[in-house]
Amino acid sequence: MVVKFARNRLATRVSFRLGFMVLAGLLTSTLPASSEEEKKPSPCTEDAMIVFDASGSMSGNQTLGIPNSRARIDEVRSALAQVLPTATQHRRVGLITYGPGPYNQCNVKLDLKPTPDAANLIMSVVNALVPAGKTPLTSAVEQAAEVLSYRSKPGVIVVVTDGEETCGRSPCELGKQLHLLADQLTVHVIAFRYEGYSWTGGNSVLDLMCLADENHGLYAKANSEEDLVDALEKTLDCPMISEASPTRLTR
Repeated sequence: MVVKFARNRLATRVSFRLGFMVLAGLLTSTLPASSEEEKKPSPCTEDAMIVFDASGSMSGNQTLGIPNSRARIDEVRSALAQVLPTATQHRRVGLITYGPGPYNQCNVKLDLKPTPDAANLIMSVVNALVPAGKTPLTSAVEQAAEVLSYRSKPGVIVVVTDGEETCGRSPCELGKQLHLLADQLTVHVIAFRYEGYSWTGGNSVLDLMCLADENHGLYAKANSEEDLVDALEKTLDCPMISEASPTRLTR
């Protein structure tokens, strides 16, 4: 009789605990999201900045030493024209260009801050560019991060370049600094028709990979307009952000 009573009490306790756990789970699932969760933008709506290489080498029309019918910058323009109409529907996009300006200088220009429906505005700037100058890629990325207020809110930077930094700075070092200070900044690097050799004895492809690695981004290697469209869709249209390690697209 005593054993039966004890078993009944144990069964009652187990049943009570199970019921309490189920009730707690239901209450938790119906609680409103925290203010932090409500404020956090979805991965495909964060403000973005395009960092566009318009340095002298973008006027080239060779692929691995073989003449091509179109200049690199024309291929990039065409790829952007295909991707921007969709990408700018759900996120504000801005533009920084580097290269054009005084001869053989390290020129960086903020053309547009993140703006809604910016496809036409960006293309009007890009279509008017005449490739010239050096490649101050690091300074351009740094300025893009500042425009995005990277210390206090999430943002995305998409760098399109056909070569390495040639103005004396280190993309890798900047990438490490941004990683330490940023609030969810993502930096993607699209290397267009760039095989990793140095045009001028400057930084190597490893510096560009490091910039992306340090900031949860993709390092995408594109050797054709089709590759470039694919890379832009994956980074600008809807970023593939990995908190563990960056994904590299190599074709």
